[in-house]
Amino acid sequence: MTKPQGGKPGDDSAEEAVIKAAEEAAAAGASDSAGAAGASGASGASGADELAAAKREVAERTADLQRLQAEYQNYRKRVERDRLTVREIAVSNILESLIPVLDDIGRAREHGEVTGGFKSVAESLETVVAKLGLQQFGKEGEPFDPTMHEALMHSYSSDVTEDTCVQILQPGYRIGERIIRPAMVAVAEPQPGTQTTAGPDSDAAKSGESDKTDGGSDS
Repeated sequence: MTKPQGGKPGDDSAEEAVIKAAEEAAAAGASDSAGAAGASGASGASGADELAAAKREVAERTADLQRLQAEYQNYRKRVERDRLTVREIAVSNILESLIPVLDDIGRAREHGEVTGGFKSVAESLETVVAKLGLQQFGKEGEPFDPTMHEALMHSYSSDVTEDTCVQILQPGYRIGERIIRPAMVAVAEPQPGTQTTAGPDSDAAKSGESDKTDGGSDS
């Protein structure tokens, strides 16, 4: 750089100072730009981490809500089942206490005493208990079932081929599949020594006898 003629000695140092200051300012600007770029990159990485963490938290909260919903549904089902059970027990107890009244109505009907206003009351009561699920069972001629019948009388008969209820002394009652009271019955068994059906052995014996008869006639 050409120095001006007649310049003072201090002018050179002043120019160098200005140039040095400009260079330092330029260097500082570059350093700030680099720092800003680095900060921007760090901020982007931090934002991605925060997004991933938020997604994980949302997934965890969703799983918690689904689990709570399933537990609540199970709780509702259990409460409803318990409520129905309590109702069935209460209804069963009431109906069981009415069975003696139904027995009295049945005996009165057998003697022709269910007439007039009493007949209307009796039929209304029987209709109500039937709607509540009480069922009467036990008929003459049906096979004897120890889970449903209680034998109070026993006899033998050649008219039956298995243990049979020949008389209903007292009807039975049930609610659904639950037996409240078994039917009191008289049971008849097949007569000992009687043979109601011809088996294979008897058929073979008859066939052998026929062969012997045919052979004798040929001779």
